[in-house]
Amino acid sequence: MNFWANDFLGMAANIATALVSAILLLFNVVSVSGKPETLNIEDFTLVFEDEFDGDSLDRDIWHIHNHKGVRKGGFWTLNNTAVSGGNLTITTEYLPGGEFGPGWYTAGISTADTFSHTYGYYECRCILPKGYGLWSAFWLTNPNAGKVSGSGKNGAELDIFESPFYFLGGKRSYKVTSNIHYNGYELNTRYKNVCIAQLDNNPYENFNTYGLLWTEDEYIFYVNGRETRRTSYGGVSQVPEYLILSCEVDGAAAKPTFGWSGHARTNTDSNDNYKGEFIVDYVRVYDKN
Repeated sequence: MNFWANDFLGMAANIATALVSAILLLFNVVSVSGKPETLNIEDFTLVFEDEFDGDSLDRDIWHIHNHKGVRKGGFWTLNNTAVSGGNLTITTEYLPGGEFGPGWYTAGISTADTFSHTYGYYECRCILPKGYGLWSAFWLTNPNAGKVSGSGKNGAELDIFESPFYFLGGKRSYKVTSNIHYNGYELNTRYKNVCIAQLDNNPYENFNTYGLLWTEDEYIFYVNGRETRRTSYGGVSQVPEYLILSCEVDGAAAKPTFGWSGHARTNTDSNDNYKGEFIVDYVRVYDKN
């Protein structure tokens, strides 16, 4: 009974998210090209970095996020991470004989047990995965984000970027979205779409940087060093947060469904050997001097 209830609720949430996203695409898009502001990091000191220069994921830094196994419409496993050529690659693919049975496999990795930080500038340089029904993300969170506390000051989920717009096609897909969540993930949750940034190049073919300057008073979001929007929604988090790099498959209970990024089955309808690759060049964290 609980399984079917979770499945139904997950599908309903996906459809609701898709509707909200469609509305936001009409009213909350910010163009990155032509914006004059650029972030000068000469006044910052590097306090964390992973350049992914080895031949395997550094397990002293990264671990599977939250749990190993079912994650939305697929499964998360470290088997879908690889490091080579100075890049981390998180691969999203359908595996009929996967570790947990047939299904969509990808990964979400975090520094929850190894590195947490308060304030500063957080940046990721990456190429987004091509694919329907999936999205990559670079985000910060704290365990308190999942608790009903009434305030983002106790901890929030800060989505520096998420990439669910490949299904739009052409230059319309050259977008990422930035979001904030706090006060749990059920009916009491508080959510704000900070903005949707329209890039001037193809982020599925080219490296771009996505950043967040987090101060005591506000969050300032950046794409390629250019400010997209700022906010203090919910009360700015005053507690340490850890880093997450992830790919998600729209759906629930390991079953892909239609959502804000489309439907994953569209990938395999035309390509039995489909693989979506989220390629990360580096992750860096700076403190302002």
